[in-house]
Amino acid sequence: MLSLIGQKPTYGYELIKTIEDTFAGSYTPSPGVIYPTLTWLEEAGHTRPAEDAGRKTYHITPEGEAFLAVNRAALAEILARAAHAPMPEHGGRRHAPVPIVRAMENLKTALRLRLRNGGLDPQEAEKIAALLDEAARAIGQD
Repeated sequence: MLSLIGQKPTYGYELIKTIEDTFAGSYTPSPGVIYPTLTWLEEAGHTRPAEDAGRKTYHITPEGEAFLAVNRAALAEILARAAHAPMPEHGGRRHAPVPIVRAMENLKTALRLRLRNGGLDPQEAEKIAALLDEAARAIGQD
């Protein structure tokens, strides 16, 4: 995570998605993993948060850069192992392109949040169903 933050200041949800994309959808870290780790990195002095458009965005500190430099070999080993790890079958998505897996997860999350936040009236439900049906038809065309 520190390496990702060092590449580009980021926030928790974006880290989850970046890691998920790295593993082509076969691993998605939970918020229960990401946010405590971000807190630990901040308490260790490796990152500093800043408010950005209402989000807490994490930036690497000079101490964090020094930590990465000292641990560069270990980081390279971890990244190499991750790059060569076999991807287990994950809901039929093993060979799906990363952008498609990302888009599927975004859709699932958007629907879950919409339903959780008070549900839908019949007109909204019909509108969403029509959008999904149209997307399915467009995808199914040769």
